[in-house]
Amino acid sequence: MFRKQQPQTPPVAPPVERVTSVLGPGILWKGNLRGTGGVRIEGAFEGDITLRGLVVIGETGRLVCQTLQANTVIVAGTVSGNIIAEKLEIRGTGRVWGDVVTTSLSTEEGAFLRGQVRMEEKIEIVIEEEPVEGTQPAGEEA
Repeated sequence: MFRKQQPQTPPVAPPVERVTSVLGPGILWKGNLRGTGGVRIEGAFEGDITLRGLVVIGETGRLVCQTLQANTVIVAGTVSGNIIAEKLEIRGTGRVWGDVVTTSLSTEEGAFLRGQVRMEEKIEIVIEEEPVEGTQPAGEEA
């Protein structure tokens, strides 16, 4: 008759498994990308990417980064940097220079990977929030 209510934790948004943003050919972008969503890169991107979702590096896409973290990564262009992903697919035109940590790896004939591969049972993508300008983390004084 009476049931004890368990405290509910806020649900984590599921990863986006479709492209919601595109960096077109001829575009050069420098900076870091973080958040939830799907992105396709057909131009050049320099900087780290941490996304809860899908990252597609198209055939004309080039990514230079320290680390690319996403739930699903599809490489048909070039990536110079380490990749952490639940699922990594390197297409026949894909080129990766960097170490890989993944739960699932697939490659097509002609795909290129120069680096070490480490398989894990589970990978969690953690997105760090940046403090808003003018605020300080708790416990710190100006």
